[in-house]
Amino acid sequence: MTHTHTRIWIHIIWGTKNHRKCLFKEVGKKLYRHLIDLGNEIDVPLERLNIQSEHVHGLINLPSDKCLADVLKELKGESSHWINDSHLINGKFGWQRGYGGFSVSISQLEKVKRYIENQSEHHRIKTFQEEYDEWNKRYGIFDD
Repeated sequence: MTHTHTRIWIHIIWGTKNHRKCLFKEVGKKLYRHLIDLGNEIDVPLERLNIQSEHVHGLINLPSDKCLADVLKELKGESSHWINDSHLINGKFGWQRGYGGFSVSISQLEKVKRYIENQSEHHRIKTFQEEYDEWNKRYGIFDD
């Protein structure tokens, strides 16, 4: 077989610097559209995307010729410059250092899609910080 066939689903999460809550309403809508377009431009379409006030959830099918670190560097770096150049928020905008990237089994794909889609409802029950702290305690994977 001469062609490569992969399905490498990854749930990606990244936040604003210092967990600054600044991606509300119109800013979030504009960022959503921008990230969707950017994902398509770099040939890593976002299957699902949800913008919250201080963090972003996405679902990608990582192409076999792409490195996750490079994809996130592009998404975060370019969007940070775009937000600042567009003056979408007061003051200088930045993303936190790093990101979360978690493989998703095909058997859990629909569950993860729903989880990403329902972030607003989910965070009415548990704040991003509470969830972040819980994941860090359970898995020991986050550094600030």
